[in-house]
Amino acid sequence: MKKIIFLGDSITDAEHCFSENPLGNGYVDMVDKKLNHSTGGGKKYDIVNCGHDGFTIQGVKRMLEHDCILRQPDIVSLLIGCNDVGVMMNTGKSLEEQEFEAGYESVLRELTERTRARIICMAPFIFPYPRKYANWIPGIRQAEAIEKRIAERYHVEFLELQDLMISAAGRAGYENITTDGIHLTEGGNEIIAGELMRFWQIISESILTKYSKSVSL
Repeated sequence: MKKIIFLGDSITDAEHCFSENPLGNGYVDMVDKKLNHSTGGGKKYDIVNCGHDGFTIQGVKRMLEHDCILRQPDIVSLLIGCNDVGVMMNTGKSLEEQEFEAGYESVLRELTERTRARIICMAPFIFPYPRKYANWIPGIRQAEAIEKRIAERYHVEFLELQDLMISAAGRAGYENITTDGIHLTEGGNEIIAGELMRFWQIISESILTKYSKSVSL
């Protein structure tokens, strides 16, 4: 059974530590339902929510051994950066001073060197709802650019979410996508779950192609 681990902050956490559902009430649970419960045949994937409310990249780095490395997952999803930008906005401590880039690179280096997992990195996002969060958008873009650069360096998948989420909110109304400008409604979580399922389809097709080639040889 393939193991999928989700790393991140409260958006990933989705109150999973305080819920009867160990996957929480967000996009991780939705991915589980799509992968394990949409068709018959029983559970196919061991999905673990290792999101932590309030985490920055340094928190992910600190818990990486316990949350991820020791479990040797087949796939790792990482969504982080909003709280790092929040620290910058609320304290004036820049991403550079927080060692955001070094921390992010350390996490990807550890994952690529110490596991055989396929990795998908997702960029942070923010909604100008309430309006005060519009001031965070440049910081979110800065974090996104840093993460994208490192993801490309390590040849891992990268999803940019800011434009996607803002476009969705423009169509559906902000109140139908976000609860407070940071966290997500069911509709917002469904968008991320859908993007991850698209990625999963790409992985599945890649695995099948490699298998077919090995059989033909």
